[in-house]
Amino acid sequence: QVQLVESGGGLVQAGGSLRLSCAASGRTFSILTMGWFRQAPGEEREFVAEISWIGGSTYYADSVKGRFTISTDNAKNTVHLQMNSLKPEDTAVYYCAASANVDVYRLPSAFGSWGQGTQVTVSS
Repeated sequence: QVQLVESGGGLVQAGGSLRLSCAASGRTFSILTMGWFRQAPGEEREFVAEISWIGGSTYYADSVKGRFTISTDNAKNTVHLQMNSLKPEDTAVYYCAASANVDVYRLPSAFGSWGQGTQVTVSS
């Protein structure tokens, strides 16, 4: 089992920045891919970004490309999501996820471990 704990959410004005962090513990040797997803009220959980735990390859949703950056600190078993130029439509609960697979195709079902989520609210 992998345990994930997110931090760094909060309230920010449009155009501002936030940095989310996710600390992994437990069977971290099994992690091959880390991802961030978000879920707004009444909406389905959607993919935001993912990163290969070993090679560092990254993928982003079109809606955040150029504004968000995902990165890892493997020594600390931590993944970060730097969010710049935030928009009100970025408001959601953000979830960190870990997968033992390489080919996750941005699907929530491919991730076996999830954090509890952290609220991000962007005011206009």
